[in-house]
Amino acid sequence: MPWCTGCDRFLSPATVSPDGTCPKCGRAVDPGRAHAPAVEPAVGGDAAERRERRRARAERASRVDDPDEETLPVPWHLKLLVGAVALYLGYRAYEGIAWVVGRF
Repeated sequence: MPWCTGCDRFLSPATVSPDGTCPKCGRAVDPGRAHAPAVEPAVGGDAAERRERRRARAERASRVDDPDEETLPVPWHLKLLVGAVALYLGYRAYEGIAWVVGRF
């Protein structure tokens, strides 16, 4: 399923622009596993077209790999789940050790 990080939403494959950008914000879209990303032809065209394709590709790459973009925080419910699992496994380990000590 294509995902636009700029709009923070899923897109249907039919709404993604032919060049692989979001129709709303113009950023490059992560294609996901819905289909293989479009591959530009390696040969053909004159030098100006190749330069323009190279410039557009570099611009899309710089928008996707923006180092100033903040990462999302870990959701509170995931932290709660990890804590509950840790408590449960700790309790089960305690019971297992107590059982082994009680058997000998």
